Amino acid sequence: MFGTRSATSRTPRRRTGARAALLAVPLAVAGVLGTPAAPAQATTPGHGTSPASLTCQGKGVDPAAKARYRTEIFIQAPLRTIWDLQTDVEGWPSWQKPVAPMTMKRLDSGPLRKHSQFQATIHLPPDPPSPPPTVIITSTVRQLQYGKCIRWTGPADGPGFHIDGIHVWNFIKVPGGTLVRTEESHTGPQANPNSDMGLETWLNDLKATAESAPRN
Repeated sequence: MFGTRSATSRTPRRRTGARAALLAVPLAVAGVLGTPAAPAQATTPGHGTSPASLTCQGKGVDPAAKARYRTEIFIQAPLRTIWDLQTDVEGWPSWQKPVAPMTMKRLDSGPLRKHSQFQATIHLPPDPPSPPPTVIITSTVRQLQYGKCIRWTGPADGPGFHIDGIHVWNFIKVPGGTLVRTEESHTGPQANPNSDMGLETWLNDLKATAESAPRN
């Protein structure tokens, strides 16, 4: 949620992966290449073992999806700071800096809530064959519990390109800060089971921004 920082690579295959990783900005949808998928169980030092699959109000990712990835990070910042950053979707480009031009907009108004929708339009540099130069990602919030979890779904579409994504976020207040867990699943022709879907970069950006934010 976001993408690859580097604009250059040595091989065409890596360029394709970098372009696809840029689509991770709003939905972490795409990531044609990336790090290997996380194991079924993951442990954050000092914070126990995370569940095999994340949920929000009982709903999770697609267990039958071709591609799934889950990860987590400990952030030394108040949960409220992290929640505000994550739910201000139009503010994401200010702290997540993909190398391709991107526009983010809410399709409704007010605080992010169940049924809220947001859309990203990403213009990628020419680098055939995949993904296409312009991809539109439209996300709908399906579940949201304030300060605890968010789950949204939506497609990434472009000429000859389609992925359906489901994204779950969990936020847990722990001693010294907040544990953020996230999981994504992709289905569709371009879904890649070997991709981290941009989630590692997203969490690192969120951590850096939250930890440097002024404390009230």
